Amino acid sequence: MKKYQQQFEYDVYDDQTSLSAADAALLQIARDVTQHAYAPYSHFRVGAAARLVNGETITGTNQENASFPVGICAERVALSTASSLYPEVAIDTIAISYHNLEGESNKPISPCGICRQTLAEYEQRLHRPIRLVLGGLQGKVFVLQTASHLLPLSFSSNDMG
Repeated sequence: MKKYQQQFEYDVYDDQTSLSAADAALLQIARDVTQHAYAPYSHFRVGAAARLVNGETITGTNQENASFPVGICAERVALSTASSLYPEVAIDTIAISYHNLEGESNKPISPCGICRQTLAEYEQRLHRPIRLVLGGLQGKVFVLQTASHLLPLSFSSNDMG
């Protein structure tokens, strides 16, 4: 038997003011678009802002549905929009924020499992890591250098060959 260990590092900033100007602006866009989320059931609005390598910025918000669980997360809305409008353009960074209408919005949250899988496959497809900037409406901000760190031992197209 062999034992393996997998680790990753991420940066923690006290708040948005400690980020680079580009990351702070992208996080602010993600915070702002939470107001466009359709979340009448969970009251948990999520916004994502993706900065593409061509300089374009794409946003997405979570979209719930009474026929649960057919809603879609903000991250996958942003990825789908980017892929539809700019199919061969990689994403440099995605900022993700949220507004919890029934509680606090003061710490980073992480993408759900389906979004982690989608982010990892998007990275693999376009051969480029996607940086993540994670923060609430205020408070600490996490920055990860690649979304794949959130899904170790991921299932990919390589497993289907």
